[in-house]
Parts: sequence; structure tokens; C-alpha cells
Amino acid sequence: MRRSLLMLAALVAAWCAPGASSAIQIPPTRQVRLPNGAVLILAEKHDVPLIAFNAVLRGGTLGDAPGKEGTASLACGLLRKGAGKRTAQEIAAFVDGLGADLDAGVTLEFSYVSSEFLSRDQTAMLDLIGDVMRRPTFPQDEFEKLKSQTIDAIASAKDDPDNVVGEYAFAFLYGDHPYARPVDGDEATNRDIVREDVTRYYRDNFGGDRLIITVVGDFGVAAMESRIKALFGDWPKASAPPPQAPSVTRRTGRRVLLVDKPDATQSYFWIGNVGAADLDPDRVALDIANTAYGGRFTSILNTALRIQGGLTYGARWQAPRFTQPGTAAIYSYTKTESTEKAIEMALRTLAQVRRDGIDSTITSAKTYTVGQYPPRYETEGQIAGALARLAFYGLDRKEIETYIPRVEAVRAEDARRVIQRVYPPPEDLTFVLVGNASAIRAVAAKYGPVTEVKITEPLLSGMKQAARH
Repeated sequence: MRRSLLMLAALVAAWCAPGASSAIQIPPTRQVRLPNGAVLILAEKHDVPLIAFNAVLRGGTLGDAPGKEGTASLACGLLRKGAGKRTAQEIAAFVDGLGADLDAGVTLEFSYVSSEFLSRDQTAMLDLIGDVMRRPTFPQDEFEKLKSQTIDAIASAKDDPDNVVGEYAFAFLYGDHPYARPVDGDEATNRDIVREDVTRYYRDNFGGDRLIITVVGDFGVAAMESRIKALFGDWPKASAPPPQAPSVTRRTGRRVLLVDKPDATQSYFWIGNVGAADLDPDRVALDIANTAYGGRFTSILNTALRIQGGLTYGARWQAPRFTQPGTAAIYSYTKTESTEKAIEMALRTLAQVRRDGIDSTITSAKTYTVGQYPPRYETEGQIAGALARLAFYGLDRKEIETYIPRVEAVRAEDARRVIQRVYPPPEDLTFVLVGNASAIRAVAAKYGPVTEVKITEPLLSGMKQAARH
């Protein structure tokens, strides 16, 4: 699945075993709002001579025009393909020559530019980043090249259904909601995009009023603040208001999407519904529940399907969260002939966890969660990403600093309550199966009305065509 879901990860240095009493500490920060509305967050970290720069602009693929899905992705991909007076080749050579990294991309709800470089190169790299963000040239030849590469990549990704099951699931589950759009669009929508669509997207969605910048590393705060203000403080606002994700509600009833891949020897299946939003009040208890049910090798789900059942090499619970509710779903794959057996076993585990909660595994799930938390927050880049995520959602540093104590405070009844609220009941399930339709069509029909599409068809147009029949 190419959905980027939120790439902004978290922070902090290593943490020992659960039961530690002190909260995680993050580096001191200075946060200022620039005259144009941009938010700037700076944190000094002098243990290594590195600086991480992270910029987030609200909007993301929410700003794609209907029928032009993939525009945001192309726009962000082209930022490094010509900016200021530099060509794509010159930008690449400059960054490589400094041993730096420079990346740009898009998710459902924001675009981003990130970079890491030696502190001694900060002036040169920040000047380049300013050009990339504020003065991209979108050369026609680079546009045509990236567009062609994108179309080819989308088509070739379908060779392995594991790459695309999530995209079909989002498209089928969310329907007309913007979350249904693949971040990269599909073959047909990309073919219809012209360079003017890209430049229009940039004008509408890039500007100081959308901007969050976080910088972490080996620098002086006062000097860095002055430098960032000079680069971005006068950036005018984007020409369009920020797009907002509409509300999302759970789908009722059962329905099935069958994606036909005639040469498939395995069936890939996704079973779920709408889940929780990123700021769900029970998000910590939900993290523990998700870990216990399908978030680790010894989870309830993976134990049943892989360890005990021998039906798959992996089964997991997919529960991304956005400003609006994401999904809550089982995902796995199995041999074509064991499709029904694997689905039935997966459904039994879902019924079990809704009925019994995670009482028997909550202690180990909390231990695992606490142990996995700190490594996400060790580097300058991780810290910069985490600070940007906090600003994006309007959270303060306590969200991170108190996470471990909040994990340790989760009780079995807290997990049971959030499971009952968020995990879909058996009567309200959306099924997505990718495989040899002639071999599994009868199985698919057991779980609800079936909509069938061919994997060779562009995803969005194929779904629209199927919906009309």
C-alpha cells in the first residue's frame, strides 16, 4: 500500500523496561509564529553535528481535484526536479556532494519536505530548501518523465497484491470521501493530469499560512530563528483555503469487493470498517488493544492464523488514524484453496476479542508497547517529525512525555471498552479479496453482496464502473 498514512514519527532517547517512574523528556523547544502565520519550532541537540529540517503544509491529497487524483503527489515529487536557478541534476549533485538528504512527498492530509545535513552546511542547505519550497520551476520535461514513471509504477505494483489491497479497501470503504483516493492516483487519473494542474495545486496549497517548520540539531536557536524567518517569514498565504476532511461514519451491513487477478495463487483479504481518529480520547488504550490483537508476532490474530493455523506467513490488524477516523481491519493472505478457512478463523478471532477483550495478554502488550516506544524517537529526524505532528494536531509535549505512564495506567476494562466501541461488529463488515476470482467467487458471496473488478483496470475508474452495474 503506497498510502503514506502520517509519516511524522516521534522522539526521545532510549527508555528502559516498563515500570520506570519518570516521564520521557524531549529537548527544550522554542515555538514562534511568524508574521504570515507559519509555525516554527526549534530544538537544540548537540550530541552529533547534524541538523534535521521538517516542513509540513496542511492539505495533502485532500487538495486533489476529482478526476485528477495524483496531482499532489506529482507536485511534491517535482519540487526537487528544478528550483530557483538549479536543475534536477544540479540539485541532486549538490545534495549528494554534501552527504545530505532531501525528500519531499505527500500524504492524505499534508505535504512535506524533510532534510538532514551536517551543521556546517546549514546555510547552503537551508538556501536550497527555501528554493525547493518557494521557487520550484516544474520543468515540462521533468513533469512528463515523472508522470510516465508514476503510471508505470502504479501498474507494476499490481503484480504483488500486497502492494494494493489497502488502496482497494480504502476506495471501497470510503466511497466518495477524499480518503478513498490513492495518494498517487491511478493510471487513468495520472494520464489526464497536465503541468498546469500541478502548478495550480502548488499555488492553491503551498504558502505560509499552511506551514509548520521544525528544526532539531546542532545549532543556536537565535541564529536559526533569524535564518528561517528570512527564508519563510514573508511567504504569502496559499491562494485557496485549506481543504478539510469531511466527517466519516461507520458503514452498516456487509459487502464484498472481489478484485480479480487470474494468475494469483494466493488470496489476499482485508476485513474491517471505519475505526478511530488520531485524537480519539481512548487512543492510548486503543494502542494497547491493537498491539495485543494484531500488532506483533505473538498477537491474538497472528497466533491463530500463522502460528497455530499454519494458514499464512503473517496476519495483522491495520488501524491507521487521521484527523477523521481511519480504518480498523484484519489483513492477511493465504493459499487460494484455504481462503474460506483463513477468513473464518480471522472472523472468529475478531468475535473473540470483542467478547473477551485482551485480559490475558494486556500485561505483555503494555510491556511490548513501552519497549517499542523509545526507539521511534532517538534521532534528530524522528524528533523533528514528532514535533511537527504535535503542532499539526494542536498537541503539546505532554502527549509524548506522559505516554509511557498512560500506557502503564491502561486497565483491562479500558481496553475492552474501546474494543467494543471501535472494532467493527460482525454484522457491519466490509470485505476486500484480491485473488483468482473464478476460484474464490463462491467464497466471497458467502459474506455479502459482491462487487467485482479486474485488477488490470485503473482502480478508481474500475470502481466507478462496477458501482454502476
